[in-house]
Amino acid sequence: MSRAKGTLAEERGCEYLRRRGIRIIDRNVYNRFGEIDIIALKERVLHFIEVKSAQSYEQAVYNITPAKLQKLNRAIQAYLQKIKWDGEYCIDALIISDEGIEWIENTTL
Repeated sequence: MSRAKGTLAEERGCEYLRRRGIRIIDRNVYNRFGEIDIIALKERVLHFIEVKSAQSYEQAVYNITPAKLQKLNRAIQAYLQKIKWDGEYCIDALIISDEGIEWIENTTL
């Protein structure tokens, strides 16, 4: 997927979250372990959101591989350490396809 398409998907995703009352804290956070697409706050819980888009829901979901989640988890741990967060957090997926948008909260590693 091109960077432009990825940026557009993230924009759609952020708007989707905002309409649900979710506060966007940061986007495209890079560290030596990788990138975190969206960091959001919902009811005092930090949500680290991986955005995946494709024509179909299945295509997008299959792009979230165990290796991707492992890399994301390392990036999240570094971020949490940097900001000294000691509250709750979870990893979510935001699936954006021609069929619509689905937010999968608290995905399992």
